[in-house]
This record gives sequence, C-alpha cells and structure tokens, in this order.
Amino acid sequence: MQKLALFRLHLIVFLWGFTAILGKLIQANAQNLVFYRMLFAAFFLFIYVRVFRKESLKISRKLFLQLSGIGFAMALHWFCFFYSIKVSNVSIALSCLSLSTLFASILEPIIFKRKIDVSEVIMGIVIVACILVIFKTEFHYKEGIFFGILTAVFGTIFGVFNGKMFGKTSSGNIIFYEIFSGWAFLLIIYSLSGQIFHINEINYRDLALIALLASLFTAFPMLESVKLMQYISPFTLILTVNLEPVYGIILAFFIFEESEKMSAVFYIASFVMIMAIVANGLIKARKQKKLI
Repeated sequence: MQKLALFRLHLIVFLWGFTAILGKLIQANAQNLVFYRMLFAAFFLFIYVRVFRKESLKISRKLFLQLSGIGFAMALHWFCFFYSIKVSNVSIALSCLSLSTLFASILEPIIFKRKIDVSEVIMGIVIVACILVIFKTEFHYKEGIFFGILTAVFGTIFGVFNGKMFGKTSSGNIIFYEIFSGWAFLLIIYSLSGQIFHINEINYRDLALIALLASLFTAFPMLESVKLMQYISPFTLILTVNLEPVYGIILAFFIFEESEKMSAVFYIASFVMIMAIVANGLIKARKQKKLI
C-alpha cells in the first residue's frame, strides 16, 4: 500500500507540473483561462461530491466565508501563475514557485502560533539569493518574474490558511467551495471591469484543453492529495510536491525546446533552490525523529 501511495503521489505531482505546459499550449489569455478553469473544476467537483459521493453541501456561514477568502487567494495565485507563463515562459514561472517555501516559513509560524525555524530562515535567504541571480541574468523576463513572485505569495496564503480548514467539513466540500468562490469573485471583478464582455473570446480547442486542465490536472490531483494523507506523512507529501518545478521545467525544455532554453546560470540557481528545499525537509525529518 505504501509503494502504491508513493506512486500515486508522484503521479499527481507530475500532473501539477504539467499544468504549466497546458498553460502555454492554451492560447487564451490568463484571465479567460483561469475563469473557465475554475468554472469547469467547480462543475466537476460538484458532480463528484453530490452524484458520486452523495454528500451534503451544507456548511455554516462562517466556514463558507472562510473558504471564500481562501478561494479568492487561489484565483489570484492561478491568474498570476498563468500570466507569468504568458509574458515569460514555463521555466521562469515554475522557478519562482520555490519562493513559496520562504513565504510559508514567515506566514505559517504567525498563523499556527509556533516559533520561527532557523533552518527555514537560512533556506529562505538561499532561495532569495538564487531568485536575485535569476532576475539579474534573465532581466528581460522581469514582468514574468514579478508575477511569478506574486504567484508564490498568493499560493502560500492559500496553502497555509487551507491547512486550517481540513476537518471542518469533507475534503470535497472544502475544495468545491474554494474553487467555486474563486470563480464567483472573478465573475464579479470581470463584470465590474467590463472584462466579462470579452470572456467569450475563446476557441473550442482552448475550451477542450481547459476542460482537461480542470478535471485531470486540477480536481483529480487536489482530491487525490487529500486521500493520500491517510497513507503518507505530511513531510513526504510536501517534499515530493517540491518536485513540481523539476517535472515542469524538464517537460517544458523537451516540448517547447528553443523558447524554454535558459542560461546556465538559471539552471544552476534553480538547482540550488530545489536542493535547499530538499535539505530543509531532511533536517526537519531528523528533528521529528529525535522528538519521537
């Protein structure tokens, strides 16, 4: 069972890594892409929760408001991620995701009221140094790097606060309300800004790819990651999820070739960031064993 769980875990991380590839293949702009991704994903999750699981969607008003706030952070996270890809490339967007670990090391102790971990701070300094090196070397991608950093910020907010939600209702309900609320916020924003009138400027090919993105690469891995918590430790989950940029950058290099070729400095800096995250995870694992 443990080996099967690890296989399933690497599969969903691979699927997450492939979302960046689909983001580049889809010709629609980031606004339309995220709008339809969240709409389709909410629909698929509704079918899963109500039809297959036959669960009630009833939750308290307080929980609904909490999930709505997290859903808005999720929507901003996805928008910044795909916009970063559109204005730069997959490699830039994914490398900036490594900053999520730094932001989490600051936000998580505040939210969960624990002491700041020195190893996390050191790792954060290493990651920031690497991002600065990438920014200096790949300055022509400055807009993509900026939105990549925002991706990490909103992704951290979503991830940390989401950690406080599980157990308050079913995992299916949590994910459904977060994604549906995120889509509802986008609908309101687009309506007020006039962007709603351009939401239909999308072709059938893109709609088909977004439907695939929303189902196989969004709803399925999110639900699967929650189920896997029964068989693997949170440490194993977090450590493996950090491989998402690795899978994505390698896939992008072979699929898009020339447009994804970066300088040697970029790859060295990205490798150092990933190794810093892995090393931090191993240090934490040893600390936990000593406590036991």
